[in-house]
Amino acid sequence: MAYDLTEDQKMIVDAVREFVEREVIPVADGMEHADEYPEKIVEQMKEMGLFGMMVPEEYGGLGMPLVTYALTMIELSRGWMSLAGVLNTHTMATWLIKTFGTDEQKQRFLPQMVTGNPRAALLMSEPQAGSDVQRIKTRAVRDGDDYVINGQKMWATNGLRSGVAMTLTKTADTDPPYKGMSMFIVEKEPGAQKSGGVIVGKNIEKLGYKGVETTEIAFDDHRLPAANLLGGEEGQGFVQNMAAIEVGRVNVAARALGVAQRAFEEAIRYAQERQTFGKPIAQHQAIQFKLADMATKIEAARQLMLNAAVMKDRGQRTDLEAGMAKLYSAEMCMEVCTEALRIHGGYGYSKEYTVERLFRDAPFFLIGEGTSEIQKIVIAKSLLDKYKI
Repeated sequence: MAYDLTEDQKMIVDAVREFVEREVIPVADGMEHADEYPEKIVEQMKEMGLFGMMVPEEYGGLGMPLVTYALTMIELSRGWMSLAGVLNTHTMATWLIKTFGTDEQKQRFLPQMVTGNPRAALLMSEPQAGSDVQRIKTRAVRDGDDYVINGQKMWATNGLRSGVAMTLTKTADTDPPYKGMSMFIVEKEPGAQKSGGVIVGKNIEKLGYKGVETTEIAFDDHRLPAANLLGGEEGQGFVQNMAAIEVGRVNVAARALGVAQRAFEEAIRYAQERQTFGKPIAQHQAIQFKLADMATKIEAARQLMLNAAVMKDRGQRTDLEAGMAKLYSAEMCMEVCTEALRIHGGYGYSKEYTVERLFRDAPFFLIGEGTSEIQKIVIAKSLLDKYKI
């Protein structure tokens, strides 16, 4: 589907594209290889208002729809995917509070979060519970006007530097388990390894997705006020979390698009510069077929992503469409990055060329926000409901 942006939307996407060209692309390879947190770049992203992209204007945000946010994620990921990671969990947190929070929670948290101070994390996965969310063990127990949380979370992007952590817990033993799950707005000290019963583990070393911290977080009798229960009602956490995951899957699709787009750009440029047998390799039909397939699949993924984003902005359920966009974009990105590496030949295996970094980032999309296999299960269930006989 085609999508026409407003002038404000165009201005934001163009500004992010120019920012990436000027500030990110020249330094991304070096910072990624050093696994260096992009502090200066993140501060610039704050100044641009990107941390309040989808927050309503009444709370100081830009009030942009998901489709605009997704297009900016393509641009950031085209420069360095980790920057989109810094922004993603924060945006999912603001979306959760905006969508499900009480009036008091919106007034209390959103005006601060639009500035990026504090930043936010989303704590869902656990050591024994990834895609099977209902297996989580982290528990919140009511104690007077407070709740006390104990448990362990994994794969926390922004885990150390965040000051807010949207945390999925169990508050009751129910059948089915999802009816006893609740989401809390946990406040913690940014940069502190230990604070008030919140313990942040060391940064997890990864194949790619470097520069942004990914940590384990444990709760040891962490006490927080009942007013921090998202929406003020127990048992709503699973529904809230899965609605946010639809936003996250559109985001992951957009990030995969950005990485794939950059890999294609690197490949088509190199193919016109590199010569074999007396002519640029771009003139060999074998390479032309690769380039044609890469560009076609990128465009197909873009349309799937835009369709899911527009439907979500309309308030429609998008588990099917977001699942399709995430599945196809993730698999497409892995394929495009592999082909870009092959077009580069031996140089594609060298850290001197950007495609090496892109190739290591690509597997993240096969896993993040639900594996490709989980997406297929979600898609199939939705299709069976849609075409039920």
